[in-house]
Amino acid sequence: MAQAKSAQFTVGKLDAGMAGLLTDDYQLIEFPAVLLPKGVVLGSVVNINVDRDREAEKRQRCEFRELQEHILLEFGTKQPKAPVIRIGHTTQTWAIIEWEPLDLASAELRSLHLYRDGQRMMQAMPSTPETANSIRAVKTTGLDVDHEYEFKIEMRTSAGVFFSNTVTTRTHKLDNLVGVCVCFGECDSQEEIENLKETVKRIGASWTDQVSLSATHFITRFKTGSDYESALHFNIPVVKPDWLLACEANGKLQPAIKFYV
Repeated sequence: MAQAKSAQFTVGKLDAGMAGLLTDDYQLIEFPAVLLPKGVVLGSVVNINVDRDREAEKRQRCEFRELQEHILLEFGTKQPKAPVIRIGHTTQTWAIIEWEPLDLASAELRSLHLYRDGQRMMQAMPSTPETANSIRAVKTTGLDVDHEYEFKIEMRTSAGVFFSNTVTTRTHKLDNLVGVCVCFGECDSQEEIENLKETVKRIGASWTDQVSLSATHFITRFKTGSDYESALHFNIPVVKPDWLLACEANGKLQPAIKFYV
């Protein structure tokens, strides 16, 4: 039940939107003039009733508790999850590390870092969640031939630091051409491309129709086309068909520099 209290005051001052109200024992309180009845002037006597609204208090407490529970559920119970990575592709000198979509909960992504054999690498990594969950892969180069490596990813967030699982891969020997994945550009004829694909099959390699991170070489005779531009963008060696024939003839991976277009 609401509790009410009434008091009587005399208006002693009206200035800058505030009224100076005097009690019978000449105590002064300041009161917003906008809340006074119209027509009040200096010397007017006003009665002010103060009620306590317990129903409003109860409603506000309920709303506040609901807000606290929502904040706790949204920001206090959900934590970012550690990245999950895997080996995407391995060759003689590089490897592709892929990851599942990052789960940041409500945290902010600060940075991603690649570790190789326990050492943090100076590797360019996606800097935003949108980019990281769009690309979801990074190519690390400069690896030794026929060498085993361990990789993991460090994810720094506003909610703490999270490390991924550790994955292991071994780079290929020079005579192991399984990791070779070529993409074809413009050649002299479609028949030439079909013959080159047969060569790819014989050496145990593979080909792809689209230029991507997993492509190791771009084979073409002409410096034209959107695929050629994409190969340059991904820093993929652009070589003549003779490179593929040399790999088959020698039974091992050949340096691309001798066959650049």
